[in-house]
Amino acid sequence: MITYKNLAFVCYAVTDMKKARKFYEGVLGLKLSRVFSKNFVEYDIGSGTIAVGCAPDQWKPSRHGTVATLEVADFDAAVAHLKKKKIPLAVGPVDVPTCRMLAVRDPDGNQIALHQRKRVRK
Repeated sequence: MITYKNLAFVCYAVTDMKKARKFYEGVLGLKLSRVFSKNFVEYDIGSGTIAVGCAPDQWKPSRHGTVATLEVADFDAAVAHLKKKKIPLAVGPVDVPTCRMLAVRDPDGNQIALHQRKRVRK
């Protein structure tokens, strides 16, 4: 049996690091945590990490792949920020009893979601 402690990281494949970093840092506002090489960087968020790697000959981006979902403090502010940056939404915004969320795509078409949990009354 395997015992898990935490999610180490989610990594997105990209084809152009300059464009990717402009999106992840400039649009999403993520703070760079580590640069392992010109083709691999990481952004820590809470106890997790989003990594971005560029090796298009070996690892290709996908519009149909993994989706990381980032918990935001203020969903309305996140929506306003994306509108101001003229970033098209791939999904949503969706408002359900437990949460609000939306998804956008990075320059390679990878989907990344923003999410805010609601207080659920018992």
